Amino acid sequence: MSQLETLFSLTDQVAVITGGTGVLGSMMAQGLARAGVKVGVLGRRREQADAVVRTITAAGGEAIALVADVLNREQLERSRATILETWDRLDILVNAAGGNMPSATLAPGRSFFELPVEGLDPVIALNLQGTLLPAQIFGELLARAGRGCIINISSMAAQRALSRVIGYGIAKAGVENATRWLAVELARSFGGHIRVNAIAPGFFVGDQNRALLMNDDGSLTQRGQTIIDHTPAGRFGQPEELLGTLIWLCSPGARFVNGVVVPVDGGFSAFSGV
Repeated sequence: MSQLETLFSLTDQVAVITGGTGVLGSMMAQGLARAGVKVGVLGRRREQADAVVRTITAAGGEAIALVADVLNREQLERSRATILETWDRLDILVNAAGGNMPSATLAPGRSFFELPVEGLDPVIALNLQGTLLPAQIFGELLARAGRGCIINISSMAAQRALSRVIGYGIAKAGVENATRWLAVELARSFGGHIRVNAIAPGFFVGDQNRALLMNDDGSLTQRGQTIIDHTPAGRFGQPEELLGTLIWLCSPGARFVNGVVVPVDGGFSAFSGV
């Protein structure tokens, strides 16, 4: 193996991917598996997790399904035990579970002053606590070993205000702050070989946002067109376009990269709109 291949090699490492049954999470699970990683695909629904595992194994990879809610400590602890029983180690945690809900979104024509603040709670819990709790449960294995990495998933809504999605934006901003806090805390407490970083995807079409971005005939909604107009690449992202950044952040090539948020957004975060 050449020096360059060694620099980005993940062969025989073990990863858990929360939200591994979603559009982005499942692609990241498949991408890591193709890079030689043994993958625990964690999701709430057994059937969907099994489907992702079958896709990975059919391509020659190694994976198991882990059925758990990221807000349920006991289920996460059972999944951790399964990982140890199966592979006896953990090297990578990818926190891809998350999403938005109507209760935390300002509907068209409504005022902020009409929005029930308690409606934000489930979205903040799913995205923020749903990142922190797996980081506690699975991150403890990394701390024991004194090495490994955690990759959190942020959003364009974290650093720039996007209309309507107040709860999601607040939650993802918390994820970014938690990424930096954990990067400092874990490295200082358990050694500089534990790293915590985040990826901030731009706009990718998934099950949750499809109706907001695209009409039934495949044309763009007004919101979808606005996003494209503010994305210098002139298009939405493809899920596989996250894999290069993910593999880099998990690899020895990023061993001195800690506490950063990397946008993969087609230039959206760089464009002022002018």
